Amino acid sequence: MKICIACGMPMNKPADFAMGDESKDYCLYCCNPDGSMHSYEEKLNGLTAFIIRTQGLDEQAACSAAQSMMAKLPAWKDRNNQDA
Repeated sequence: MKICIACGMPMNKPADFAMGDESKDYCLYCCNPDGSMHSYEEKLNGLTAFIIRTQGLDEQAACSAAQSMMAKLPAWKDRNNQDA
């Protein structure tokens, strides 16, 4: 089993991978229509919205939580989150 480098989702079956391509290191939720991976900003915005929707945090707290979670993922670990 692979873990998405951009969001941490477990990828167990081909349909979980970007474009169904098991050689990709990111999942279908982190994939643009052309098969490329979402940018840091796209992922941050999406994760912030998800946290607001599922945990009821305000935008600032949700963004901070999203940045903290993303800093632990391989795709973003070297990213200076203060640039976001």
